[in-house]
Amino acid sequence: MFSWNFLSRGILRPKRDLKNPFIYILQTGGTCRTLFTKKPKASEVLTCHLENNGCPPWTSYFVKYESIANDQRGRSHFNWAVGGGKHNYHILRTGCYPYIKYHCSKRPYQDLRIEDTFFRVIKVMNLGIPCLAYGIAATYLIRHTEEVHTPKGSVTIYFLYPEDRGSSF
Repeated sequence: MFSWNFLSRGILRPKRDLKNPFIYILQTGGTCRTLFTKKPKASEVLTCHLENNGCPPWTSYFVKYESIANDQRGRSHFNWAVGGGKHNYHILRTGCYPYIKYHCSKRPYQDLRIEDTFFRVIKVMNLGIPCLAYGIAATYLIRHTEEVHTPKGSVTIYFLYPEDRGSSF
């Protein structure tokens, strides 16, 4: 049930036991909300939206916090593989309560750890106030919605305006 890894620096760390969800939560700092929820994960919505639209060159949408299980918490700029690894997207993601904003651009894989850390530091320095203001403004500016069908059900995503599918800009 619980075993240990001996790392090269002489540190003992527990192995992750994915069969026991309670041990997994303790080891990863995960929450019961994302592990046991019936809501689709944010990553599922992202993947399904990109694949259902034929892997467009770019897309930008909002999704409500209450509609998903937020399994990408703390990530601001990262790579996302779609279509069995055929397509890679750079994802810019920010929480702007009551939404999470995604901007996805099809680009080659890059190491985005520095940018991810930079964006996270900026958000902390600003106390999240600009993100909150963006979310409040978005509630008034959203003009278009679509349904994304996932294995755990449909989720409504929101757009500032309808996108021209396949356009480069």
